[in-house]
Amino acid sequence: MSNKLIIGSIEACDLPEIGINNLQVRIDTGAKTSSLHVDNLEKYTEQGKPWVRFDIHPDVYDIKKVTSCKAALHDVRSIKSSNGTSEVRYVIKTLMRLGDQSWPIEITLTNRSDMSYLMLLGRQGMGKKVLVNPAKSFLLTQKVKN
Repeated sequence: MSNKLIIGSIEACDLPEIGINNLQVRIDTGAKTSSLHVDNLEKYTEQGKPWVRFDIHPDVYDIKKVTSCKAALHDVRSIKSSNGTSEVRYVIKTLMRLGDQSWPIEITLTNRSDMSYLMLLGRQGMGKKVLVNPAKSFLLTQKVKN
């Protein structure tokens, strides 16, 4: 148990394979799947394989900043949201870095514009790697600053 990261209800993560750094992520143990808010989502073919390209505004305080990303399409799934509606979503698999640890996670791409955080980290993305302290936020960021 000592090798697990203790994280708060909100943390900052990196998605280095798609060029995203210091993204605030909401930790949600009630959600099975992780999701990311994207704009201009488009499926295309690269070297005979399905890929997706999309834009993200990683800095919630500067919406003019846009990062264009691309990733291999890992899957297409029907996801049931917290309000009970189902939506077909593209799924990518990419490396996530939290604190000093990294591991691959699956992320569904969707419209989260009505949510406070661009990314939600669900149970599958956490795996057996973290313990969540819901009373705290930015525990990993605080450790870096100290």
